[in-house]
Amino acid sequence: MTRHELREQLFKLLFRIEFHEPEDMPEQGKLFFDTEEVAFLPEDQEYISDKFGKIQEKLTKIDELLEEKTEKWSVSRIGKVELSILRLAVYEILYDDSIPESVAINEAVELAKRFGQENAGSFVNAVLAKFVKKGE
Repeated sequence: MTRHELREQLFKLLFRIEFHEPEDMPEQGKLFFDTEEVAFLPEDQEYISDKFGKIQEKLTKIDELLEEKTEKWSVSRIGKVELSILRLAVYEILYDDSIPESVAINEAVELAKRFGQENAGSFVNAVLAKFVKKGE
């Protein structure tokens, strides 16, 4: 799978967080890999699982940062699709040095345009711009 395809699958797995309790997520991960219409290579499954676990570990902090940056928007008011995309992108911007900030933002905007509401791409772009270090 390409990085783009991996990111899309990771977004789909992250989306499940909105509908399941944290203790159910290991089982949801297994179901995801068994029921998705994609044939996952072992290395793709490992990459997605590993990154998913890392995002889950930072989820509380990511949500706190999103609350700060979105000002009048609490995390509970953000659409579930957009929230999942933002969580993935914020993780990549702040904690994944292997992905340039511009790539994380561009990929998030593309996911938002594809899966989100009408103006989701603009919303995601505006929020993520607040996470990029100024002067770089």
